[in-house]
Amino acid sequence: MKRLAVLCAVAFLGTAGSASAAAPELQAREWLLENPATGEVLAQHDATLRVPIASITKLMTVLVALDHEKLTDVVSVDPQVTTVGQESIELRPDELITVGDLVKGALIQSANDAADALALSVAPSFTAFASLMNEKAHELGLDDSNFVRPDGLDAPGEYSTARDVTRLALDAMRNPVIRQTVGETTDEISGGRTLHTWNDLLGVVPGVFGVKTGHTSLAGWGQVLAVHANDVTLYATILGSPSRTQRNDDLERLVAWGLDQYRLVEAISPSRTYAEVELPFGRAPLQLVARSSQFDRVLLGETLTQRVVAPVALSLPVRQGEIVGRIEVWSGKKLIGTRVLVADRSVRRPDAMGRIRWYAKRMLHHFAGFFE
Repeated sequence: MKRLAVLCAVAFLGTAGSASAAAPELQAREWLLENPATGEVLAQHDATLRVPIASITKLMTVLVALDHEKLTDVVSVDPQVTTVGQESIELRPDELITVGDLVKGALIQSANDAADALALSVAPSFTAFASLMNEKAHELGLDDSNFVRPDGLDAPGEYSTARDVTRLALDAMRNPVIRQTVGETTDEISGGRTLHTWNDLLGVVPGVFGVKTGHTSLAGWGQVLAVHANDVTLYATILGSPSRTQRNDDLERLVAWGLDQYRLVEAISPSRTYAEVELPFGRAPLQLVARSSQFDRVLLGETLTQRVVAPVALSLPVRQGEIVGRIEVWSGKKLIGTRVLVADRSVRRPDAMGRIRWYAKRMLHHFAGFFE
C-alpha cells in the first residue's frame, strides 16, 4: 500500500452541553477546586491569599523526610518532641521507632510529636529542617509558601495558599507511601498505638481517597481533599473554615458540584465515516471508520475538535479492517484521545486484462474530450 498524500482535516465536534449552576458559596477564607488531569480550575476564591495551613504542613514534612530516610530506618525520639502538645501519639523520650510508623502517625493521626520526631531525625533543629522544607517548596514551584515548623502549629512567618496546598497535595500523592497512608482510616503501629484519621469524609463520601486536614486557632479548619468518581479525579482545598462541620459540609458540596460539571460523551464512534480515500481503476472511494469507540468525561461547555490524518489516495489491494489512518480528539491544545482508522471494505487490484480495459476506456474518454 502506498500513501500518495496525507490529509489533515479538523472537524468541530461540539461542546459537552451548556454550563450548569455557579459553584456553591462556601464559608471559608479561600478555596480551590481543580481537575489535576487537565489542570482545569473549576472554582476558586482568594486562592492565592497567604494564610496559615496548620497540619496540612505535615505533607511537606513527610515529603522531605522520605527524601532522606527509608521507611525501615529506626530513629531515636528526641526528648523535646514529647512535650509539643496537642495531637500526639505519646512518643517517649529516646524511644526507638521506625520512620514508617512516624509517617503513619503524622499523616493518619496528624500527630505533632510524630512530625517533629521525623524532622529532628533528618536535621539538627526545627530551623534547619524548615530550610529543607522551603528548598523543597521552591523545587515544587510553591512560590506563595513558607514553612517554619514541621508540625504546622501557628508560628510567625508560616503561610501557604489554596493553590500551593493543592500543588503540594498533588506532588505528595505521587509518592506511593503517602498515597496509601492518607487513604487509611485507621492503623496500628508500634507501642500498641491505634491511629484514627481526621479526614471525616474518608470512607463516608464515595470516591474520597485522601489527603490531609489541619486546624489551629489562627488557621481555622482546613483540608485538601482528593476524590475520584465517574472517571473524574478532583482535588478540593478549603482553608480557614469556621468549624469542622462547616468544612466537611462545604467540601462535600464543592466536590459534588465539581463532579456534576462533567458529562460522558462519545468522542469517537465506529458507526461514523471519518474520511473517504480515492482508489485507482475507477473504484468507488474507500470509507475510513474508527476501529473502536472512545468515551470521555468532558467539562460542560468545553469544545472538542477532531483531527483526521489519512491518505487522500491509495494503491490496491486494500483489505477490510486494514489500518489506513488515525483520528485524534483535541480539547484546545491538549490531545485527549486517538483511534486508528480502518478500511470499511476490501478492494482487490484488477488483473492484467482488467487494468488494460480500464486504461483503454480512460484513453478513449480523454480522446473524446480533446475533440469536444
